[in-house]
Amino acid sequence: MLTTSVLLLLVFSAVTSSPVVQDASVCSRTVCAAGRVCVSTVRGEPECRCLERCDSSERWVCGSNNKSYRNHCELHRDACISQTKIHVEHRGRCLEKPPNSDVSPIVCFLSDRDWLREQVIQWIHREAESDQASLNASSASSLLQTYFQTYDNGDSQLDSEEFLRFLNHNETSLNLTFSNTLETNLLLRSLCVDALIELSDENADWKLSFSEFINCLTPTFHPPERKCALEDEVLEDGAETRLDCNKCVCACGSWVCTALTCSGEHQVEENVQEGGEDEEMSEEEFSRRVAELNALQETFAMET
Repeated sequence: MLTTSVLLLLVFSAVTSSPVVQDASVCSRTVCAAGRVCVSTVRGEPECRCLERCDSSERWVCGSNNKSYRNHCELHRDACISQTKIHVEHRGRCLEKPPNSDVSPIVCFLSDRDWLREQVIQWIHREAESDQASLNASSASSLLQTYFQTYDNGDSQLDSEEFLRFLNHNETSLNLTFSNTLETNLLLRSLCVDALIELSDENADWKLSFSEFINCLTPTFHPPERKCALEDEVLEDGAETRLDCNKCVCACGSWVCTALTCSGEHQVEENVQEGGEDEEMSEEEFSRRVAELNALQETFAMET
């Protein structure tokens, strides 16, 4: 029969050889970062590994990756597993951000307008030279008159829809591709046609008479490089500004803005920075402010 001292010795030996005690001994001097725990390797060395699980307590926090976590432990555990740096942005769940808050409006820039105009001029002159070589003796002016009469609906003026049909007549030669997306490409082409009409539209009726049409496509005519005015500055084509969460772009001398609804976290942040109240800009107010931008531009154009 074993004596009491022998039994105690066996129990002590079994306890000191257990993995739990060994890990505690190996990790006694190792401090792991948040979201990690120290374990003993097969060589008996300390190693920090990501936590397998966290407690289920709900003390929600918002991470810098705009992801909500049940508690701090979950955030740090995710940072460990994904091997990325994530810090606490604020307590509570993350606020929903408005979608596409940095989207840009689709615009036709001066370079797009002038490129389109140059393509049309080259196309017309190639056709005129081809006719002259075949003894038809057509000139660029007579060709333009033929096309004008073909696509005019009888009012002796070309509107944007008729001008587009004129371009589509020789779409292959013009290769009018502004974007990889068909829908965007069609919209840009339409916007650039509007810009071309505005270029030579002397009476501001958004239609071209025959003389205006000829002037628009005359190689010796040099379009002015229109700019945009903003407060005390004069900005180049392509410049950007913002109206709350909307982006505005200077294109062919006018400000063109997106029309997103400003709400959620973005609106709150701007109101805090500006010291204002948490109010959402109405559609009427937004349209008024865009109109003010362009009215300022018109004043600048008259002065210059």
